[in-house]
Amino acid sequence: MRIAKHRITEALRERGQHIRADWVEFELPDWVESDKHTGLLKTLHLDPADLAETSSP
Repeated sequence: MRIAKHRITEALRERGQHIRADWVEFELPDWVESDKHTGLLKTLHLDPADLAETSSP
């Protein structure tokens, strides 16, 4: 499943985790593969199903 990086950063910023959001913005590609970054998403306490785009660009 592909997740747009901006969805991850928005979720983090909504929780007040601006430093983590800045790191994600700098380190990850524009589209994140949930199976490749499962550990990171778990560490950030993010559910890929909540962040997935309904359609790809």
